[in-house]
Amino acid sequence: MKNSEIRQMTDKELKERIEEEKLRLVKMKINHAISPMENPNLIPALRKDIARLKNDVRRRELEKIAK
Repeated sequence: MKNSEIRQMTDKELKERIEEEKLRLVKMKINHAISPMENPNLIPALRKDIARLKNDVRRRELEKIAK
């Protein structure tokens, strides 16, 4: 997910997306523990996507406070 895509999302969409991605991450970890994934590099990539989403939420909160 690119930052330009994230910035186009609304606050509500961002929070929903974070929850969806967190669930997806948990499922991926469980599936990987049971049987190895074909590409285990997807797990850190998903964690980074979640971090990008959270950073944008925080940036928006700080902008609101500053105004």
